[in-house]
Amino acid sequence: MLQFGLQQPDRPTTSIFLFCSYRRSTSSGLALNKRNEMATSNGRTKITALVVDDDRIIKTIHSKLLSKLGIENQVAANGEEVVALHCSGKKFDLIVMDRDMPIMNGIEATRELRALGIRSIIVGVSTRFLEQEIQEFMDAGLDDYQEKPLTSSKVISILHKINHNS
Repeated sequence: MLQFGLQQPDRPTTSIFLFCSYRRSTSSGLALNKRNEMATSNGRTKITALVVDDDRIIKTIHSKLLSKLGIENQVAANGEEVVALHCSGKKFDLIVMDRDMPIMNGIEATRELRALGIRSIIVGVSTRFLEQEIQEFMDAGLDDYQEKPLTSSKVISILHKINHNS
């Protein structure tokens, strides 16, 4: 169960409860081919990604970059949207998660996704460079961390990690 508290001046706190369940995938391992597809027991499937960032420009850059590399992707503006998407049944192979966002930041969202059993590759992105800040984000459950903005070479590196971890 996820609980979000909203506070407004001169009003009591309102709690919103979002119930969701998650069923773990029982599929066998995945492997990438040169067209950024995953070989599964059911045939071939395109890699799907979710770009999560509150900055419209960065979100557009990352989305277009992934599309150019043949990766189907969707965008979200904050961590709460990511959790809601997963609770509605959406699944992604890769999640590119910004650290600092309104409503629910990347650290909180990553923790929530992992608590739900989401096993997508989550790559944290940020302009932060202090080791302590990066480590805090990694400790939330990231698989990788990259400095913003992503480049083709960074995405290719991430794809290789997906291939080796599958």
